[in-house]
Amino acid sequence: MKKYLWSIVEDNTTQKGKVFDFFIQVLIFSSLLAFSIETLPNLSDWSIILLKSFETFCIYVFLVEYFLRVFVAKNPFKYIFSFYGIIDFLAIAPYFLSSFVDLRFLRVFRIFRIFRVLKLVRYNKAIRRLGIAAKEVKEEVMLFLIVTFILIFVVSAGIYFFENEAQPDKFQSVFHSMWWTIVTLTTVGYGDVYPITVGGKIFTFFILILGLGIVTVPAGLVASSLSKAREIE
Repeated sequence: MKKYLWSIVEDNTTQKGKVFDFFIQVLIFSSLLAFSIETLPNLSDWSIILLKSFETFCIYVFLVEYFLRVFVAKNPFKYIFSFYGIIDFLAIAPYFLSSFVDLRFLRVFRIFRIFRVLKLVRYNKAIRRLGIAAKEVKEEVMLFLIVTFILIFVVSAGIYFFENEAQPDKFQSVFHSMWWTIVTLTTVGYGDVYPITVGGKIFTFFILILGLGIVTVPAGLVASSLSKAREIE
Protein backbone atom coordinates (compact mmCIF):
# COMPACT_ATOMS: atom_id res chain seq x y z
CA MET A 1 0.00 0.00 0.00
CA LYS A 2 2.81 2.39 0.93
CA LYS A 3 4.62 1.70 -2.33
CA TYR A 4 1.41 2.22 -4.31
CA LEU A 5 0.70 5.53 -2.58
CA TRP A 6 4.30 6.61 -3.19
CA SER A 7 3.88 5.99 -6.92
CA ILE A 8 0.93 8.42 -6.90
CA VAL A 9 2.14 11.10 -4.49
CA GLU A 10 5.85 11.28 -5.27
CA ASP A 11 6.46 9.56 -8.62
CA ASN A 12 5.28 11.98 -11.31
CA THR A 13 6.54 9.68 -14.09
CA THR A 14 3.42 7.51 -13.73
CA GLN A 15 0.06 8.47 -15.20
CA LYS A 16 -1.60 8.57 -11.78
CA GLY A 17 1.28 10.61 -10.38
CA LYS A 18 0.96 13.18 -13.15
CA VAL A 19 -2.81 13.45 -12.60
CA PHE A 20 -2.28 13.85 -8.84
CA ASP A 21 0.35 16.58 -9.27
CA PHE A 22 -1.77 18.38 -11.87
CA PHE A 23 -4.80 18.28 -9.56
CA ILE A 24 -2.79 19.76 -6.68
CA GLN A 25 -1.39 22.49 -8.90
CA VAL A 26 -4.85 23.45 -10.17
CA LEU A 27 -6.09 23.54 -6.60
CA ILE A 28 -3.21 25.78 -5.55
CA PHE A 29 -3.89 28.32 -8.28
CA SER A 30 -7.62 28.14 -7.65
CA SER A 31 -7.21 28.71 -3.91
CA LEU A 32 -4.95 31.69 -4.56
CA LEU A 33 -7.55 33.11 -6.93
CA ALA A 34 -10.28 32.56 -4.34
CA PHE A 35 -8.16 34.27 -1.69
CA SER A 36 -7.67 37.26 -4.00
CA ILE A 37 -11.40 37.45 -4.77
CA GLU A 38 -12.12 37.50 -1.02
CA THR A 39 -10.29 40.81 -0.79
CA LEU A 40 -12.75 42.48 -3.19
CA PRO A 41 -15.14 44.95 -1.53
CA ASN A 42 -18.93 44.59 -1.46
CA LEU A 43 -19.04 40.83 -1.94
CA SER A 44 -22.46 39.24 -1.45
CA ASP A 45 -23.09 36.95 1.49
CA TRP A 46 -23.57 34.05 -0.92
CA SER A 47 -20.15 34.70 -2.50
CA ILE A 48 -18.44 34.84 0.88
CA ILE A 49 -20.02 31.53 1.96
CA LEU A 50 -18.97 29.90 -1.34
CA LEU A 51 -15.40 31.15 -1.04
CA LYS A 52 -15.13 30.03 2.58
CA SER A 53 -16.46 26.59 1.66
CA PHE A 54 -13.96 26.27 -1.18
CA GLU A 55 -11.15 27.31 1.17
CA THR A 56 -12.18 24.61 3.64
CA PHE A 57 -12.23 22.03 0.83
CA CYS A 58 -8.71 23.08 -0.25
CA ILE A 59 -7.40 22.81 3.28
CA TYR A 60 -8.75 19.27 3.69
CA VAL A 61 -7.13 18.22 0.39
CA PHE A 62 -3.79 19.85 1.29
CA LEU A 63 -3.96 18.29 4.76
CA VAL A 64 -4.50 14.81 3.31
CA GLU A 65 -1.71 15.40 0.78
CA TYR A 66 0.69 16.53 3.53
CA PHE A 67 0.07 13.45 5.68
CA LEU A 68 0.34 11.20 2.64
CA ARG A 69 3.74 12.65 1.81
CA VAL A 70 4.85 12.15 5.41
CA PHE A 71 3.56 8.57 5.34
CA VAL A 72 5.26 7.52 2.09
CA ALA A 73 8.55 9.31 2.82
CA LYS A 74 11.54 7.04 3.50
CA ASN A 75 12.54 9.41 6.29
CA PRO A 76 9.44 11.30 7.49
CA PHE A 77 11.38 13.74 9.69
CA LYS A 78 13.72 14.57 6.83
CA TYR A 79 10.73 15.39 4.64
CA ILE A 80 9.01 17.47 7.35
CA PHE A 81 12.04 19.72 7.74
CA SER A 82 12.95 19.77 4.05
CA PHE A 83 12.24 22.75 1.79
CA TYR A 84 9.14 21.18 0.24
CA GLY A 85 7.98 19.83 3.59
CA ILE A 86 8.06 23.30 5.12
CA ILE A 87 6.26 24.76 2.09
CA ASP A 88 3.55 22.07 2.36
CA PHE A 89 3.14 22.87 6.03
CA LEU A 90 2.87 26.59 5.33
CA ALA A 91 0.04 25.83 2.92
CA ILE A 92 -1.98 24.39 5.80
CA ALA A 93 -0.92 26.27 8.92
CA PRO A 94 -2.23 29.73 7.89
CA TYR A 95 -5.80 28.38 7.82
CA PHE A 96 -5.61 27.41 11.48
CA LEU A 97 -3.88 30.69 12.35
CA SER A 98 -6.44 32.79 10.46
CA SER A 99 -8.04 33.91 13.70
CA PHE A 100 -4.80 35.75 14.49
CA VAL A 101 -3.48 36.84 11.10
CA ASP A 102 -4.28 35.97 7.47
CA LEU A 103 -1.20 34.30 5.96
CA ARG A 104 -2.75 32.24 3.16
CA PHE A 105 -0.74 34.15 0.57
CA LEU A 106 2.24 32.02 1.66
CA ARG A 107 0.69 29.18 -0.35
CA VAL A 108 2.06 30.81 -3.48
CA PHE A 109 5.46 29.28 -2.64
CA ARG A 110 4.00 25.82 -3.33
CA ILE A 111 4.12 26.76 -7.00
CA PHE A 112 7.73 25.53 -6.85
CA ARG A 113 6.27 22.01 -7.11
CA ILE A 114 5.41 22.75 -10.72
CA PHE A 115 9.08 22.06 -11.45
CA ARG A 116 8.37 18.38 -10.79
CA VAL A 117 5.34 18.30 -13.07
CA LEU A 118 6.91 19.96 -16.06
CA LYS A 119 10.39 18.50 -15.51
CA LEU A 120 12.02 21.85 -16.00
CA VAL A 121 15.54 20.45 -15.93
CA ARG A 122 16.99 23.70 -17.19
CA TYR A 123 15.56 25.61 -14.23
CA ASN A 124 16.70 22.95 -11.79
CA LYS A 125 20.23 23.35 -13.13
CA ALA A 126 19.91 27.10 -12.73
CA ILE A 127 18.91 26.64 -9.10
CA ARG A 128 21.94 24.42 -8.49
CA ARG A 129 24.22 27.00 -10.11
CA LEU A 130 22.71 29.69 -7.90
CA GLY A 131 23.52 27.59 -4.85
CA ILE A 132 27.12 27.14 -6.01
CA ALA A 133 27.39 30.88 -6.67
CA ALA A 134 26.05 31.70 -3.21
CA LYS A 135 28.72 29.52 -1.59
CA GLU A 136 31.41 31.13 -3.74
CA VAL A 137 30.62 34.71 -2.67
CA LYS A 138 29.25 34.24 0.85
CA GLU A 139 32.36 35.76 2.47
CA GLU A 140 32.38 38.74 0.09
CA VAL A 141 28.65 39.30 0.58
CA MET A 142 29.02 39.14 4.36
CA LEU A 143 31.84 41.71 4.24
CA PHE A 144 29.75 43.87 1.93
CA LEU A 145 26.79 43.76 4.35
CA ILE A 146 28.99 44.72 7.30
CA VAL A 147 30.44 47.66 5.36
CA THR A 148 26.93 48.67 4.30
CA PHE A 149 25.65 48.72 7.88
CA ILE A 150 28.63 50.84 8.93
CA LEU A 151 27.99 53.16 5.99
CA ILE A 152 24.32 53.50 6.91
CA PHE A 153 25.27 54.59 10.42
CA VAL A 154 27.90 57.07 9.22
CA VAL A 155 25.59 58.62 6.60
CA SER A 156 22.72 58.81 9.10
CA ALA A 157 24.95 60.68 11.53
CA GLY A 158 26.12 62.98 8.73
CA ILE A 159 22.67 63.97 7.49
CA TYR A 160 21.52 64.42 11.09
CA PHE A 161 24.33 66.93 11.60
CA PHE A 162 23.27 68.93 8.52
CA GLU A 163 19.47 68.76 8.84
CA ASN A 164 18.54 68.43 12.50
CA GLU A 165 18.26 72.13 13.23
CA ALA A 166 16.41 72.89 9.96
CA GLN A 167 14.05 69.89 10.15
CA PRO A 168 13.87 68.67 13.77
CA ASP A 169 10.60 66.84 13.07
CA LYS A 170 12.05 64.67 10.28
CA PHE A 171 15.65 64.29 11.45
CA GLN A 172 15.03 63.96 15.18
CA SER A 173 17.95 61.62 15.77
CA VAL A 174 20.48 59.43 14.01
CA PHE A 175 17.98 56.57 14.18
CA HIS A 176 15.22 58.66 12.59
CA SER A 177 17.70 59.65 9.87
CA MET A 178 18.35 56.03 8.93
CA TRP A 179 15.14 55.87 6.85
CA TRP A 180 16.40 58.68 4.64
CA THR A 181 19.80 56.99 4.45
CA ILE A 182 18.39 53.65 3.31
CA VAL A 183 16.12 55.07 0.59
CA THR A 184 18.92 57.34 -0.62
CA LEU A 185 21.68 54.72 -0.72
CA THR A 186 19.37 52.33 -2.57
CA THR A 187 18.53 55.19 -4.99
CA VAL A 188 14.79 54.78 -4.30
CA GLY A 189 14.22 58.31 -3.05
CA TYR A 190 10.55 58.33 -2.05
CA GLY A 191 10.64 62.08 -1.50
CA ASP A 192 8.93 61.95 1.90
CA VAL A 193 12.15 63.08 3.63
CA TYR A 194 14.76 65.22 1.89
CA PRO A 195 17.42 67.79 2.83
CA ILE A 196 16.71 71.54 2.54
CA THR A 197 20.02 73.01 3.71
CA VAL A 198 22.92 73.69 1.34
CA GLY A 199 25.24 71.40 3.28
CA GLY A 200 22.63 68.65 3.34
CA LYS A 201 22.08 68.88 -0.42
CA ILE A 202 25.81 68.72 -1.18
CA PHE A 203 26.16 65.79 1.24
CA THR A 204 23.24 64.05 -0.48
CA PHE A 205 24.88 64.46 -3.89
CA PHE A 206 27.89 62.41 -2.81
CA ILE A 207 25.71 59.86 -1.07
CA LEU A 208 23.68 59.35 -4.25
CA ILE A 209 26.86 58.62 -6.20
CA LEU A 210 27.91 56.21 -3.46
CA GLY A 211 24.47 54.60 -3.62
CA LEU A 212 25.06 53.55 -7.22
CA GLY A 213 27.95 51.41 -6.01
CA ILE A 214 25.83 49.93 -3.23
CA VAL A 215 23.39 48.66 -5.84
CA THR A 216 25.88 47.43 -8.45
CA VAL A 217 28.47 45.67 -6.27
CA PRO A 218 26.27 42.70 -5.21
CA ALA A 219 25.02 42.30 -8.78
CA GLY A 220 28.60 42.11 -10.03
CA LEU A 221 29.57 39.56 -7.38
CA VAL A 222 26.62 37.29 -8.17
CA ALA A 223 27.11 37.59 -11.95
CA SER A 224 30.78 36.66 -11.64
CA SER A 225 30.01 33.71 -9.38
CA LEU A 226 27.26 32.45 -11.68
CA SER A 227 29.70 32.47 -14.57
CA LYS A 228 32.15 30.38 -12.53
CA ALA A 229 29.37 28.01 -11.51
CA ARG A 230 28.39 27.50 -15.14
CA GLU A 231 32.01 26.64 -15.97
CA ILE A 232 32.13 24.14 -13.10
CA GLU A 233 29.05 22.31 -14.42
